[in-house]
Amino acid sequence: MTAKIAIIGAGLMGADHARIVAEELPGAALQVVCDMNLEQARAIADTFGAADIDADPEAVIARSDVDAVIVASPDFTHAPLSKSCIAFGKKVLCEKPLSQSSSECLSVMEAEQVAGAQFVQLGFMRRYDQSYIEMKDALATGVLGRALMMHNFHRNVETPAAGFTGAMAITNSAPHEFDVIRHVLGTEFTTVSAWQPRRSDALVAPVVMVLDTSDGQLVNIEVNNNAAYGYDVRAELVGENGSIATNNVAYTRSDLALRNSTRYDTDWRDRYAEAYRRQNSDFLKFVETGEFPEIGSSSWDGYCAAVAAESGAKALSENTKVAIEMIAKPEFYA
Repeated sequence: MTAKIAIIGAGLMGADHARIVAEELPGAALQVVCDMNLEQARAIADTFGAADIDADPEAVIARSDVDAVIVASPDFTHAPLSKSCIAFGKKVLCEKPLSQSSSECLSVMEAEQVAGAQFVQLGFMRRYDQSYIEMKDALATGVLGRALMMHNFHRNVETPAAGFTGAMAITNSAPHEFDVIRHVLGTEFTTVSAWQPRRSDALVAPVVMVLDTSDGQLVNIEVNNNAAYGYDVRAELVGENGSIATNNVAYTRSDLALRNSTRYDTDWRDRYAEAYRRQNSDFLKFVETGEFPEIGSSSWDGYCAAVAAESGAKALSENTKVAIEMIAKPEFYA
């Protein structure tokens, strides 16, 4: 059976998801592209052969010719649209964050538990990136010994919008780190501290966080949204026997004018293209079988990322270490 999938949101991510569904997911069909900007929705639909377009996401979710949904619309729509998908019994791949409000994440979890099944897979695609897969495997097989520390930095060329703040670096950018660190280490955060250095201009300065885990590791995260030189995400996991680090992906090196060089990407899409393909393939299996993906991010993971982000923003604002306090993990998500 072909799974008919609707894409809600016709921006950069919506277009990328539409391409993956149309061109790289045997067994899936791009049924609807939905966006308030119908002209933009039509452009994506025509490019990738979608059967229809629409401007009303709730109506799209309710359609009998839509089997599953990918939500790539603005952040504030993620939780409400996910709950609509649950209400109509349709699996949803929702881009991160599930919500920047941990209480709203809880409401999505409650809806799933009332429905009696998981419906929401979150778009924390780094779990599917080969570098993090190998890092987690090195820890799981005992090669590194006990994990001691994990160093992470997340650098963008420039801030995504005017008025971007240090708090937004924590709530908008760092959730990818919060999720993949929890995934690799297999533990939870307990405290967070956060600081910013002073820049010589009006641009938002980097944010540096230090977190404790419940298993006694130390984690640091740098988020620099104005790194200028390129998109650059790296991590190093340090164990008692050694360490393992991710590498910048560069397929070529240039040797010119007495120097050699490699390039950086301008944003995340090429760097994590394969991770997105793997993630979306896992989502299709979720739609077909009802079995939640083994390494996929759930509504619980969305809640954990939101609590870490809220605590990090508070730590930055108050210049103090803040406890990361979460509810006990429901057996439903075990």
